[in-house]
Amino acid sequence: MGCFDKHPIDYPDIAATVATAVANREVDRGVLICGTGIGMSITANKIIGIRAALCNDPVLARMARQHNNANILCLGGSTIGESIASEIISAFLTSEFEGDRHSRRLNKITRLEQPG
Repeated sequence: MGCFDKHPIDYPDIAATVATAVANREVDRGVLICGTGIGMSITANKIIGIRAALCNDPVLARMARQHNNANILCLGGSTIGESIASEIISAFLTSEFEGDRHSRRLNKITRLEQPG
């Protein structure tokens, strides 16, 4: 999913498509990249069930998975290099949610998505 040429696109369209696929469990996780990653993160987090994390190093990506069960990684293509991006993506994809005390906190976050 995404853009595959140099034509301009609107990042909310891509973020919504990926986030919806993750929320509907068509895919387990997603990776979104735009200039800074900020717009992708904001947009993806509008979809119920999404926990998108903007990470600029492998430690943050690992912690986002382990402690927050993040299901989308957002990266800034113009703020980090290709080599570190690869390390961040690897950390995100190979880390698992630790559960335990983090589950209690995650449940509190999930309840915020419920109306009323």
